[in-house]
Amino acid sequence: MIIERHITNRIEQSLKKFPIVSLTGPRQSGKTTLLKNAFPDFEYFNLERIDHYDLIVSDPIGVLKYKGNGIIIDEAQRYPDIFRTIQVLSDEQNLNGQYILSGSQSFLMNEKISQSLAGRVRIHHLFPFDISEIETIHKTSSINAIYSGFYPRVLINDIEPEEFYPSYIQTYIERDIRSLQSIDNLRTFNRFLGLCAGRTGQVLNISGLANDTGISVNTAKRWLSLLETSFIVYFLQPYHNNLNKRLIKSPKLYFYDTGLVASLLRINDPEYISKHYHYGSLFENLVVSEIIKYYYHQGKSPAVYYWRDSAGVEIDCVIEKNPQNLVTLEIKAGETFTKDYLKNLNRFDKILSGNIENQKMVVYNGEQDMEINQTRLVPWYNFPEKLKHLIR
Repeated sequence: MIIERHITNRIEQSLKKFPIVSLTGPRQSGKTTLLKNAFPDFEYFNLERIDHYDLIVSDPIGVLKYKGNGIIIDEAQRYPDIFRTIQVLSDEQNLNGQYILSGSQSFLMNEKISQSLAGRVRIHHLFPFDISEIETIHKTSSINAIYSGFYPRVLINDIEPEEFYPSYIQTYIERDIRSLQSIDNLRTFNRFLGLCAGRTGQVLNISGLANDTGISVNTAKRWLSLLETSFIVYFLQPYHNNLNKRLIKSPKLYFYDTGLVASLLRINDPEYISKHYHYGSLFENLVVSEIIKYYYHQGKSPAVYYWRDSAGVEIDCVIEKNPQNLVTLEIKAGETFTKDYLKNLNRFDKILSGNIENQKMVVYNGEQDMEINQTRLVPWYNFPEKLKHLIR
């Protein structure tokens, strides 16, 4: 079964304007499947295959020279010299749509691109499915969505999450983490991952995280950077534009996929999620990750924040369409609306300067889709449809 990815059209448009397009994202997010199906006329090389690697290394100019059809190079970061070769070849041809470079290690890809291909490449990111790409999502519950996550292999091949995610985590640690940085104690790093999962949706306290793991603060910073550059976690920065006080400066921590979080929390039964003390955070992560994925799959950079004042009053998500146009969200795992859902949204509204338009919204676990006191109440599975109109 092939599920069309929204980013495909963005890649096609970029190939008309740039000689090189880069597609990065976490392992198993569907990059290879997308590229092979969307661009069947492109010649394909995967540098994790020894025969493809040896072929290119033996004669990079001859193999990679553009011959009328484009060339896809998967896991391009495996052969760093390839970026300089492509720079020379693309400049000689001076044509758009020559190369697509794909990889799962953002740090290495971006480093080589900035060194050799600046100004010649359009960068895109592909993540596991977003809700709007899955037609059957309205037939499932938020609990099942959190538990299964959105990695294509889990959903398409009907693999049980408890079979997929532990192996995924182990492979990720052994392949990507070890290749990016020397980590002597993988057991400690695995513990660090689990502690990060326990902090999803929380303001990041690096000192507390380091102490609980038994590592230095600098090590914790390095490891968080690794998780970010390999598309495991995402940091939501505090919103401060046009506000007089910047009281909270630390970001909030989220994972790109809730199935991964559930596995790290050792949840092996979806029925346990609603009783888990992290249920509210998991539901919040589900919604926030959908916003981030939707932005990237539309070829845009996320302008998404959170807000919290000195008294601990918080807005879960602030989407900045532009400096004078905001969308503020409260994310609630409850199935029944209460007036308390509106309290923080209204308080934040009063703090904003008068020239800022603010659309207020509550995304929750219920069924009613309606407007209440100038605030839109939206079921979680309908929220991606609203995003189409909010993010333009």
